[in-house]
Amino acid sequence: MLNYSRYEKNPVLDYPEREWPNKEISKAPIWCSVDLRDGNQALIDPMQVDEKIEFFLYLCKLGFKEIEIGFPSASQIEYDFLRQLVDRKLIPDDVWVQVLVQCREELVDRTFESIEGIKNVIVHIYNSTSTLQRDVVFNKSKEEILKIAVDGTKMVKERAAKFPGNIRLEYSPESFTGTEVDYALEVCEAVKKEWGPTPENPIIINLPSTVEMNTPNVYADQIEWMNKHFTDRESIILSIHPHNDRGTGIASCELALLAGADRVEGTLFGNGERTGNLDIMVVAYNMFSQGIDPGLAIEHINESIEIYERCCKIPIHPRHPYAGKLVFTAFSGSHQDAINKGVQAMKDRDSKVWRVPYLPIDPADIGREYEPIVRINSQSGKGGVAFIMDIYFGYKLPKAMHKEFANVIQLLSEKQGEVSPDEIFAKFKEEYIDRKEPLHFRKLRVEDLSDEVETSFDTKVDVTYTDHGVEKVMSGVGNGPIDAVKRAIMESMGLDIKILDYSEHALQSGSNSKAAAYIHLLDVNTGRVTYGVGESSNITRASVRAIFSSLNRLGLGD
Repeated sequence: MLNYSRYEKNPVLDYPEREWPNKEISKAPIWCSVDLRDGNQALIDPMQVDEKIEFFLYLCKLGFKEIEIGFPSASQIEYDFLRQLVDRKLIPDDVWVQVLVQCREELVDRTFESIEGIKNVIVHIYNSTSTLQRDVVFNKSKEEILKIAVDGTKMVKERAAKFPGNIRLEYSPESFTGTEVDYALEVCEAVKKEWGPTPENPIIINLPSTVEMNTPNVYADQIEWMNKHFTDRESIILSIHPHNDRGTGIASCELALLAGADRVEGTLFGNGERTGNLDIMVVAYNMFSQGIDPGLAIEHINESIEIYERCCKIPIHPRHPYAGKLVFTAFSGSHQDAINKGVQAMKDRDSKVWRVPYLPIDPADIGREYEPIVRINSQSGKGGVAFIMDIYFGYKLPKAMHKEFANVIQLLSEKQGEVSPDEIFAKFKEEYIDRKEPLHFRKLRVEDLSDEVETSFDTKVDVTYTDHGVEKVMSGVGNGPIDAVKRAIMESMGLDIKILDYSEHALQSGSNSKAAAYIHLLDVNTGRVTYGVGESSNITRASVRAIFSSLNRLGLGD
């Protein structure tokens, strides 16, 4: 039996006066990437200096103005990486480099040594404040934990006074979600008082969900409570740093933004300790999907995927929102049909607003225009197959033909699994366009009889074809070429057929364009029906080829 009795519920903040549920996200926060520190330390094979430099430059390209580059006092590799950024002048003037450091004097000294020559620096100090860590890790009282934070602030303040560039302090009460909110507030207020921020030179108070311990609404309550109880709120940039231990890091972030957070720390695609950090890309694309400018240049997601996978050596999950290979696909037949109709409705209405069922955004808007949107397997329906034929190959199958051809693909998919667009088209050609035996149309001669009063028909045709390889000619008259060919077939071959439906369309524009014709044919004697398809630069020849295609599909030439 699952031993659930070993666990107990984490405390929930009693906060009935919450206001965040009635708010909406209306703008992007300040984004801070922690890929090069929090993300990198969680890699099986951490990035080398050249990879970190490439990743840093890409983060700048995406538009990040705050980037935590590492823990330069903790290792020579991270120190050397930071110095390369400085010496090679790779840090843009409008980017704040963030460095993490524990509240220990020798580490603070080493950190300030590493940032010499940088214009804008965020010095990020932290210490754990949770009830559990105070008890089992540090064995310290609340007063002793508070003193660590204030002493660390003093160390940074003393060195910042002599630093020629701009220094901004960030303080994190690590394990904030496991800390009593009144005590977390007490520590943060003490740090703020020691630092002395102003609205022009604010302090960053970062409230991390270091370990996600409860539902996202609880985190939102904690953030709003802190937000409302801070003094000198205009001198504070309220930051959040959600993790994903319960799988709800995205929701925690979005609700915390409703609760008053100004700034978000996270990583591209959610890399990080345990189950990962907040996935900044998902939050940014979520905003984009709601018509909000995310403030990041994320329109080329394939480029982001390539750099992330190469530098981090971690693949993107195929179901990852927005970036996964399968997220803009539809296997379900009803989904495929709805997508088809939605895309067509947008075209018909010349809509400027994206509204397509099952596709919250246009994949083309994020660089996914060449990815398949609909994929076909044994669970797919007629709408998906028709959509593939239209979007990929330009064949607008008559509605009554959708099920007939979908049944053909169904049989194929049951044998081999997923069927690619190219395989669908190959089967279409085999079943319809190339169905030229045993009756193979060769040549057509059309004569206009409209001036001849002795006949009630206006068209005469002479059709040259082969029957099991033997060339034959048949003639007929009718009201138009298609009717005349049908009558010639009935008289010459002794068949009783009826054309139920006919349609045609151009396949491509230009003087050399081809036309596709579709004939729905009934064998009156057996009641069997099928479609035939023909194509030619001449619409009449395309129609005759479609008639012969349907004759062969019905087996009327055997």
